Amino acid sequence: MRTLALLLTVGGGLLAQDGLTVAEAIRRAWKDQAGLKSGRALAESRREEASGQRDLRLPTLTLNAQGVRTDEPMMAFGMKLNQSRITAMDFNPSSLNRPDPIAGFGGSAVLRQPLYTGGRLGAARAAGDFSAQGEAASQARREQEAALAVVEAYFGAQVAEQALVWVADTRTWVQGLQAFVGARVAQGLMLEAELQRLKAFGAQVEAQGAETTRQLRTARSGLGLLTGTGPVEGPLATPLSEAPAGPSAASTSGSRGDLQAAEFQAKAAAQAARAAKGSLLPEVGLELGAGTLRQSWSQGGTWTWAALGVSWKVFSAPDQSKARAARAQARSAEEMWTFKRQQAQHEVRAAREAVVAAEARHAAARESLAAATESRRLREARHREGLTPLTDVLDAEAAVQGARTLLLQSLYDLRVSRAALDLATGAPIEGVTP
Repeated sequence: MRTLALLLTVGGGLLAQDGLTVAEAIRRAWKDQAGLKSGRALAESRREEASGQRDLRLPTLTLNAQGVRTDEPMMAFGMKLNQSRITAMDFNPSSLNRPDPIAGFGGSAVLRQPLYTGGRLGAARAAGDFSAQGEAASQARREQEAALAVVEAYFGAQVAEQALVWVADTRTWVQGLQAFVGARVAQGLMLEAELQRLKAFGAQVEAQGAETTRQLRTARSGLGLLTGTGPVEGPLATPLSEAPAGPSAASTSGSRGDLQAAEFQAKAAAQAARAAKGSLLPEVGLELGAGTLRQSWSQGGTWTWAALGVSWKVFSAPDQSKARAARAQARSAEEMWTFKRQQAQHEVRAAREAVVAAEARHAAARESLAAATESRRLREARHREGLTPLTDVLDAEAAVQGARTLLLQSLYDLRVSRAALDLATGAPIEGVTP
């Protein structure tokens, strides 16, 4: 059967062998699509935030420089003391009460090291790491969802292309039948109404061709949007009927990015709750410093200090509320992870059933097209012998068109349902890996 054979060899006669393959289209989407680029930037920001959280345990060094001029009594006496130039005259009540303006410049360096924070810093570091890993897993899931969308657009364009081939096939068939019926009408062996009915049928074919052309352009434009390249104009080299590369998702299970993301988000929320609890506990810190205040580069004083301190918010209603909220968020994230696992199990079951149903529809569509094509051949032969009215022939042609549409749709559904099963199980879509 010529039309069926043509469909099953799409990519041979119709498509150039060096055209865009579905694997190349998927990789282009991963590389060039603006939406996925945005996701990669978001994942990078989470990694940088996590890096900052890991550095919270490190000491902080603060440098300060200042220049001061004042005649305020307390500050003036203190500046002289810091500049190491106090004399007996500076204790004169008149000098103490109304000092002359004094100026100086100096600076300090302070090193602070947290020693104990109630586990807050360690929990914050772990939460940042889990959050970064969760965003990376979400990005992997977005890439797989984009790959499924590419498969839908890619093979949707091929369905439209094949439909256009069949429209041209039908147009040629109508033109040949019109010549035959026109000759019979001229001989007075058929009514003019038969020829007009055939012309009306031909107009319907032309309308179908216009709609199919629109669908093809829309599919190619969508494919270009997904790949980030604009409308795809070149040939598509992966045949619709070709089995996807790599092991079947029916027997292979991968790792779903959305499940990994939900797990990491639950772990991050649990660590955030620990950090919130740590804010209610005492903190111990060490501070080391050195300072100087100069009257000139060669004259002035210097000093150092070391301090070990403890601070504790014995009661803080806002902090306690934040801790309770963090615990609730941790429970929410844990329940969401459980729901995501249950949802994934449902999606796998539904996807497997969809593949089985698509395979059954495809087998039925092949038989339907074979039967409809043979019926059309027989009715057309009987019509040429004058034994069957034209309406029967047109009905047979309409049945062939319906069977062709069913076959194309079943092939498309089968290919897409397999890709959806890959997405549900976490297997590489079309066997394509980053």
